[in-house]
Amino acid sequence: MTELTPQDEIARLREQLREMYKHVAISRLSAGIIHEINSPIASIFSNIEVLEKSLDVVARQLEGTENRKTKQILETMRSLIQVDRLACERISGVIRSLKIHARIEEEGFRETNFNDLLDDSIRLVDAEYKRRVRIAREYAELPPIECSPQLMSQVFLNILVNAAQAIEGEGTITVRTAMDGESVHLAIADTGHGMSEDCKKKIFSAGFTTKPVGIGTGLGLTISRKIVEDRHRGSIDFESEVGRGTTFHIRIPAKQNRR
Repeated sequence: MTELTPQDEIARLREQLREMYKHVAISRLSAGIIHEINSPIASIFSNIEVLEKSLDVVARQLEGTENRKTKQILETMRSLIQVDRLACERISGVIRSLKIHARIEEEGFRETNFNDLLDDSIRLVDAEYKRRVRIAREYAELPPIECSPQLMSQVFLNILVNAAQAIEGEGTITVRTAMDGESVHLAIADTGHGMSEDCKKKIFSAGFTTKPVGIGTGLGLTISRKIVEDRHRGSIDFESEVGRGTTFHIRIPAKQNRR
């Protein structure tokens, strides 16, 4: 093994310090804005529930009548409410990511239907990208998987959104599940542009993103790795080829054996 020169060692330490300062800055920023976002989002969720109940009351009063125009308006309002709910869930997912990065939230573990959990995330992504990206499911029959549903949902969402954004024009994302010994194996493959060798080396680094300013934060995969490896004692890796797409592989134990 080649011994580092003093100059190389200094450069390495400087790089570590830069990374540490970057993490501290992001954590402080996260903690500062979480409270500002949480309150209005909670209010919107509450208003959505009130609107849904109010629409149900109006719909019952219209039963047996021929007021077709009013019924069409009600259906339009229900559709708009569903869009707003999905939008709020996306924002809530970002908040969870910030909490994880700032280390101010611990989620509970419980036995979960892994495939159903994936479907929930797929529905969110499908709502935004379904006009150009097809999501194919190839699920195996799985036992109950012990995990933190909210945290794993955030991992799914991060990788699915990245996959959709990596596809220029129309394409396909294939989501596969299977048991691999005592662990569940999730593979998410896209037909996107793939990654260069330089990108592969940096992909899990905090702040690194290939997306335009305002599109990505550079935290999604960093946080996903923390959730999978630190919280769930699992592994996350990938294979990618320029022009051929990328496949992410996630494995977590079916039983966490936490005490």
